[in-house]
Parts: sequence; structure tokens; C-alpha cells
Amino acid sequence: MAWKWPAAAKDGNSEEWTGFIDQGVMLEGTLTVKGTFRIDGNVKGNIISEQTVILGEGAKVEGQIEGNRVVIAGRFDGVIFAKGRVEIQVKGVVTGEVHSPCMVIDPGGIFDGRCHMLASSDTASTVTIPIRAVGNA
Repeated sequence: MAWKWPAAAKDGNSEEWTGFIDQGVMLEGTLTVKGTFRIDGNVKGNIISEQTVILGEGAKVEGQIEGNRVVIAGRFDGVIFAKGRVEIQVKGVVTGEVHSPCMVIDPGGIFDGRCHMLASSDTASTVTIPIRAVGNA
């Protein structure tokens, strides 16, 4: 069962939350969700969402993420496929590959890997950018 996040109702955002994995929880396998999902625990495997995947500061994820939007404030090692935006927040660490039309790295966020910036849907080309960045606040 999905629910609306209380703060989202104030700004008109109707994104539905499907659930979360809290600290102290470890999951190995494939997680498939329809709405927005937050992870603060440990996951080894695949995470697939039609909406947003959020890795909180306590998250440690290894594997593959597929989603519309991916927000990382914890640690991720693997491959991200995002239809929309990938955000690496202040304490976020991403090692691996990112396939997305848009990537934002906040100061203090770390990305070590390859970024494949997807072109718009009317062209078939992609731009690959190898990046090794450490943001300073």
C-alpha cells in the first residue's frame, strides 16, 4: 500500500511513497517497487522503482538501481540507470557507472566512475564522461 508523504502535500507534489528499509536491516536480492522508496539499511542486489529511489546517509548499497530519479546520501557501489535525475548529496559516495540524462553532485559528494549522459529521446547517441571527483565544501 502506498501513502503520501506529509510534507509533499503542502507543495502539491503527489509522489506516492511505497516504503523504506531502516537502519539495521539487511536485504539481499531484488526489490521491485512502484512508488518512491527510501533505504537506510544495507542492500546487495537490484532495486527497481518507477519513481524515486533514495539512499539515506546510513545506506550501504551494492548492485544496480533502476528508477526515474535516484538520490544518494549514503554509499553506493554499482550501476545506476535513471530516466530522470541522479543526485549525489553532501555525504553521498557513488562508485561505478551512472546512466542518466542529468547528474548533480553537491559539494562534498563523491563520484568515482563513468557517467553516461543519455541524449534526448529523439537522438540515439550518448556521451560518455569518465569522472573522478571529490567535492569540497
